[in-house]
Amino acid sequence: TQSSVSSGINAEYGEEFKEAEEDCTTAINLNPQYLKAILRRAQVREKLDSLTPALDDYKRVLELDRRNGPSLEAIRRLPPLIEAQQEKMKQECMEKLQDLGNLVLKPFGLSTNNFKMVQNPETGGYNIQFQQNQ
Repeated sequence: TQSSVSSGINAEYGEEFKEAEEDCTTAINLNPQYLKAILRRAQVREKLDSLTPALDDYKRVLELDRRNGPSLEAIRRLPPLIEAQQEKMKQECMEKLQDLGNLVLKPFGLSTNNFKMVQNPETGGYNIQFQQNQ
């Protein structure tokens, strides 16, 4: 397991982040309490922009060592980054859905701009209203 983490460290600095993550995961599977491997995988996952799994690893490190500095810092730093990442993904998804909707509506002379979604504040549900000539 020690060589797996060493390999993970070397791969990390060689920008072989995916391989480093796999090496650390192998070491963790062999020894679930292997703090150094969990921390290294968290750091590699963060570099891979896999922020939620990285945060999970940092939390696991803190279960094993409540005073681990890098993990304490990451626990404070990552949640707003994760929220921003999820918001960006949601926006990209909505744009793709809008493009798809426009593709389907175009033969009928319509676009998604012809429809307005209004959220009902009481129920949280949405009402879709048709608007001509948008």
